[in-house]
Amino acid sequence: MAKSKKKVETVFLVCEETGDYNYTIRRKPGGEKLKLSKYSPRLRKHTTHAEKKK
Repeated sequence: MAKSKKKVETVFLVCEETGDYNYTIRRKPGGEKLKLSKYSPRLRKHTTHAEKKK
């Protein structure tokens, strides 16, 4: 039997203040865009990061 491959896409989390691509995640396609509070090394504090496809 052949295994079915799961569809996974690579998504980048971009800092909304600096515009830097700080994080990469793999997730299933569809759903709402992520907005997470993550650490920004340039600013040295937690900022909002939004999902962006490259």
